[in-house]
Amino acid sequence: MSLFRKFFGKKSEQTEENIPNQERGKYMPEVKLPVDERFTINFKANGGKFLYCENIEEVKDSFNAILHENNWHNENVFLIDKRLSEVFNDFNLKTTKQLTDSAYFLSTCEYLISDDGSLLISSNQIAEKKLIELPDHFIIYATTSQFVETIGEGLKGIKAKSKSAIPTNITTIKHFKTADDKDFLTYGSSSKNLYLLLLEDL
Repeated sequence: MSLFRKFFGKKSEQTEENIPNQERGKYMPEVKLPVDERFTINFKANGGKFLYCENIEEVKDSFNAILHENNWHNENVFLIDKRLSEVFNDFNLKTTKQLTDSAYFLSTCEYLISDDGSLLISSNQIAEKKLIELPDHFIIYATTSQFVETIGEGLKGIKAKSKSAIPTNITTIKHFKTADDKDFLTYGSSSKNLYLLLLEDL
């Protein structure tokens, strides 16, 4: 993945993608950033917290750091996707299906949308709940193979892998907020304090 190799891999010679647009020919088209880089820029601009992980051990370390930062080790977690119980089984999570007594929501997503930095989710992750009904704090576990350019591409992907029954309640999470963002402007909104644990799987 080009963005992550820039930060974590070897330095390479300057490529065409690194040449500023003003140094390129006047009539040359603008260079489009890779999907991973565009997603990261847009996701962080939306207010999301991004944690890149090269392996599952780093995912668990980052997850533990999030729990420690927010003092959630002994708090209830709202969890629908049972596969995550296996991924994080070392943490003895206190799972609940009651929204009222859960400190945070742990989930996967369908796709990561590069064009606007949003996360595409469906009833596979949130059942028939509305975003506003879910806890204010989200921890989303995803992989780099889930990057797509647009929402339309993500919808096609959902349809392709769900031939027997297309999931309902498909929506995007786009606007995020910090844990301290509780002013009247956010009252009644569905913006979330969101952490993204992104595992490199390509």
